[in-house]
Amino acid sequence: MVKNLLYFLLLLLVFSPISCTTLGPDFKTPDARISEEWSDAEDPSVGNESADYSQWWELFNDPALNTLIDKAVQQNLSLQISGLRILEARAVLGIAVGNQYPQSQSVSGGYTVSKGSKNTPPYSYFPDMDTGASVGGVGFSAAWEMDFWGKFRRSIESADADLSASLASYDDLLVMLTSEVATTYMVIQTIKQRLAYARSNVIIQQRGLDITRAQFEGGITTNLDVQQALSLLLNTKALIPELEIRLRQAKNGLSILIGVPPGELTGYLDASPKMPDIPATVAIGIPADLIRRRPDIRYAELQVASQGALIGVAEADLYPQFSLAGSIGFAADDKALFDSDSLLYFFTPFTFKWDILNYGRIKNNVRAQDARFQQTVVNYQNLVLEATKEVEDGLIGFLRSRTREGYLADAEKASLKASDLSLLHYKEGISDYTRVLNSQQALVEQQDNLVKTRGNVVAYLISIYKALGGGWQIKAGENILPAETIENMKNRTDWGNLLDSVTHVTEPVPPKTGKEVDLLHKPQW
Repeated sequence: MVKNLLYFLLLLLVFSPISCTTLGPDFKTPDARISEEWSDAEDPSVGNESADYSQWWELFNDPALNTLIDKAVQQNLSLQISGLRILEARAVLGIAVGNQYPQSQSVSGGYTVSKGSKNTPPYSYFPDMDTGASVGGVGFSAAWEMDFWGKFRRSIESADADLSASLASYDDLLVMLTSEVATTYMVIQTIKQRLAYARSNVIIQQRGLDITRAQFEGGITTNLDVQQALSLLLNTKALIPELEIRLRQAKNGLSILIGVPPGELTGYLDASPKMPDIPATVAIGIPADLIRRRPDIRYAELQVASQGALIGVAEADLYPQFSLAGSIGFAADDKALFDSDSLLYFFTPFTFKWDILNYGRIKNNVRAQDARFQQTVVNYQNLVLEATKEVEDGLIGFLRSRTREGYLADAEKASLKASDLSLLHYKEGISDYTRVLNSQQALVEQQDNLVKTRGNVVAYLISIYKALGGGWQIKAGENILPAETIENMKNRTDWGNLLDSVTHVTEPVPPKTGKEVDLLHKPQW
């Protein structure tokens, strides 16, 4: 009898989900408007072919930049926090999987010894009655709400999408981190070049001041020329402290990105004293490539999948909940506890609960979940548009800034020549000092504008690669957390096998549709 009952419970547990339905919408990637080609696709500097963006920074041919990005990927603390969120999502998925099985099960037991008073009924009526008793028992009980409407399967579907979303969020942070390191590094190199020009102009203007002083002392000119030359020199010198402040602040920001104190950056930055090379062309592929490559778009898509499954979870509450429960055990007094005569059990093969008069609470919860679902759909569509805008903005900025850089480079050469000639003419008495002042002021401005524009060219190029979603692939197949962190967590908490393989995915997995979700999942112990 007991054996037959256990077989029945096992068969019911395994086969009942097969006949159940799954409420709520199955996942489908939302439609999103996207252009067929980029606005500047015909420009000779733009390549429409697909390219490998996994390590786009190597196009700059700067070993120092490569080293800094590698350090940041390994040591950035914000990235480690994002990796820990992946582990959190794994554990939450395990909770959802566990809910597919009997939600309540327990083993209980006990041994009770009691003695009654002989001066109270019924013992007072029977003086010879033994007032002592001892009873022992052990048993197992379980209760299981069957997943008749797919409530728990939808919960697993949502948790699984959340896990994938945490991976996409990690990838998105990788994209931002690599671009931020590259941008900050380029800012540092730009400031260093601006400092070099400023110090070079100090030398030029100091030479002009020395000439005016000699001319004044020789009675050839007035003190006005000396004061004008001194004013120009001091203004140029005043640029240097301001640039040094910005340089130190940029270095401090870079140190945070790579997870080290500022003092440890010196060796990396001194290895490359100049601006890196700028590629002549940029390969951007076609707009449709963004949808699968950009992690933030994948994250938005997975939010759609997760929220869509929650509609099914909410809808399940509109229908009755079917459950079964039972217990089995042994109880005895002083006799053999596990004797066949000590067996006791009960089994409730069918119970149901139906919240009928809920006054619209359940239905309005379904509506709320649906509204949140629609928000994720619109957010996905908006993010696709934002992604294409970011590429277009970076592309036009790169192309036009590079054109501007060419003009400024020629203007800088002309200003340098004009500065030399005006000083020579002043020494020879051909012109007054006003031309010297004007030409040297123009040289300072031209050189500073040239360096800033060159920095803008690089910044726009970095923004293109960021907008294209490059950089997250660098961690493919590698651990998302340092070995020391994993070891500390293993020693502190029983993580089962969840920490055995904490590696980054090689290729992102698209969200599962309702029909692709397994009926029964293996528990994650």
